Order: sequence, then C-alpha cells, then structure tokens
Amino acid sequence: MKRALLVIDVQNEYFTGKLPVTYPTGSLEKICAAMDAASAKGIPVVIVQHAVTAPDRPVFQKGSHGWALHPQVGRRPCDLLVEKTLPGSFTGTALEAWLREREIDTVVISGYMTQMCCDTTARQAFHLGFGVEFLSDATGTLSFANDAGSVTAAELHRAILVTQGMLFSKVKTTLQWLSELETE
Repeated sequence: MKRALLVIDVQNEYFTGKLPVTYPTGSLEKICAAMDAASAKGIPVVIVQHAVTAPDRPVFQKGSHGWALHPQVGRRPCDLLVEKTLPGSFTGTALEAWLREREIDTVVISGYMTQMCCDTTARQAFHLGFGVEFLSDATGTLSFANDAGSVTAAELHRAILVTQGMLFSKVKTTLQWLSELETE
C-alpha cells in the first residue's frame, strides 16, 4: 500500500468565518498530528484548498482571509497544493494524475467538511479505484438547517462515517491510523 494524506479545506473560513466547524472537538489537532506523522514516514501530504470566484458567494473568496489556509496547516510542509472550485478534490484538478505518477494507491481523508468535500472526495477516489482511509476525528463539520430540515453536527458526522464505512472507506481514528503506521 502506498498512501497520500489529503488535507481538505482546512481554511480560515471554518475557524473565524461564517462556517465554524464545531464537531468533533480537537479535529485540527488530529489533522496536524496526521500531517506530522505522514511527513515523518515519507507519506506525501496533499493540501487541498477551496476557492470561490463568483462575487455573489460570501465564503471562500479567493484571496480573502477566509480562503487562506489555517496557519497551523499552512506552515507545515506539503508535497502538492491543489486548488479546487467544487466539492470533489479530483474534479478539474491534477490530483489523480499526480497520485498515479507516484503509484499511490490509497488516499487518507482528513479535513473539512465531513459531509461535503471529504465525503465527495472519498467517493471519487473509490470510483477511480483508489483505496480510501477516512480519519473519523481528523474530519469535521457543523450543524445545518435549511428547507429540508435540520441536523446536528454530531448526527451529520456520524451518518457520513457510517455510510463511508459501508463501502467506500476504511474509517479509522487518527490514533488507529498512527498506530498502523508504526507497525508498517
């Protein structure tokens, strides 16, 4: 197995902007621990950054403070920075080609938001034939309400993890993943 860690959309918008991630607590620390361990083990780290250019969308405006990477992620080394404009990290990007050129067969999902960009990227990876490991506590979300109803962050996060674990991904805690790296 040859892995790459994907760090998806760990941007200021989720900390100081309109979409503060609330669940699970400590997800940023887990993301940083995964990044540090991956770098130490020679596992490529891919940072994915979401950008919006439409002037009527108030979040992730390219060049804004909300669009910028969270400083704890931005200061860590990465092997590739991917900019995306849609939820899936493979759509309209060079990610798949970059992974294939390096004979990477497994992606490890971390970042935000569990039900949107993390879930979409994991499903895309599965459909493209990659193995997927989904870090349950190094991903996160917030509560939502719209015309369809409302859901708490914990309910939403758990539902996605259960769905991912049914077919698409091996769902693991960061500690489980780190322990596996130590034995390989």
